[in-house]
Amino acid sequence: MNLTKEQKKERSQSLAEEIKKSAGIFFTGYQGLKFTELAALRASLSDAKCKFRIERNSILEHALKNAGVEGVEESLLKGPTAIAILKEDGDVAMAAKGLADFSKKMETFKIRAGYTDGVWYDEAKVKVLATIGSREDNLSKLAGVLYSAVAQSAQVLQAPIRDFAYVLKAVEDSKK
Repeated sequence: MNLTKEQKKERSQSLAEEIKKSAGIFFTGYQGLKFTELAALRASLSDAKCKFRIERNSILEHALKNAGVEGVEESLLKGPTAIAILKEDGDVAMAAKGLADFSKKMETFKIRAGYTDGVWYDEAKVKVLATIGSREDNLSKLAGVLYSAVAQSAQVLQAPIRDFAYVLKAVEDSKK
């Protein structure tokens, strides 16, 4: 599909706006994958509020510059490139897990890098990020830890009163 210069500019600008609003972006190599396999990947990433798309490197390069993303390596935009863009409220760890799981199933799929909150992640770091767990999992673990701490504190605070009540009951029983 040949695009005019004006169409490329418009596409680059809209992609730059999307990147500015995103929670993160992952760069992948998809060469050798079938359309149905890519469709399955798109479906699996939708739970993480992540959009997977194939984009021309020249358009992507201009969009990254316009979005203010710095530190882009030249090797990142060599060969066929696909990107996974997280929405603002997307889960970075969940998206990384989806990409890592897919790369285990499909050897031709390669994770090149990730970028979120001004930090670049290489393939190994993205795979480590995938092991963290989703936001909901981490919040539920935190809630459990906080609840147990509060419950233990309540038991400690109730212990002197409970022990005093046992002493009074023992004194009462001994006087009968």
